[in-house]
Amino acid sequence: MSQLTLYTNPQSRGRIAHWMLEELGQPYDTVWLDFGPAMRTPEYLALNPMGKVPVLKHGEVVVTEAPALCAYLADAFPQAQLAPPAGSPARAAYYRWLFFTAGPLEMATTARALSWDVPEGKSGMVGFGSYRRTLDAVETALQQGPYVCGEQFTAADVYLGSALIWGMMFGSIEKRPLFEAYAARLSARPAAIRANQINNDRIKPA
Repeated sequence: MSQLTLYTNPQSRGRIAHWMLEELGQPYDTVWLDFGPAMRTPEYLALNPMGKVPVLKHGEVVVTEAPALCAYLADAFPQAQLAPPAGSPARAAYYRWLFFTAGPLEMATTARALSWDVPEGKSGMVGFGSYRRTLDAVETALQQGPYVCGEQFTAADVYLGSALIWGMMFGSIEKRPLFEAYAARLSARPAAIRANQINNDRIKPA
């Protein structure tokens, strides 16, 4: 079995990767990195030229970017059933909301956090259109529930759920009842609880 190694920081998107790994139930190693010089060494930049976390090594394979990491692990370990089978109708929703979260939702919430306003009449030039339309789309995805692929919890829920949990915590995503119910459901998963505890234990006191 190829070794899984996660390079991360407890105050980063690496938490998404940790949650995904805990859902898999496979053994893995964690390399904790401080922000700054540790992520700028030639050795680390060879893994991720962006100099950021998370990075996953699976044997000789290197994966960066949280949504790609989630999708990769779901396919690499199909026994965990964290992705709908290829060819199933649910696979379309799985891809759709993974990419929607990484694209429109990420951009809409970043724009809101940084007080970027799309000029009047220019919404067609940005992938998210508007903040409200983006959140409305996510709400539509969750109405069928309990997960974005229906009854099956998947890696798309790990990624979208993380975005909603953090966004509502920091104010970049407005709290809607459907979002809060979904976040509470995901946060109660044993793997999510374990991943949070692992990371919280690594945060140095101020």
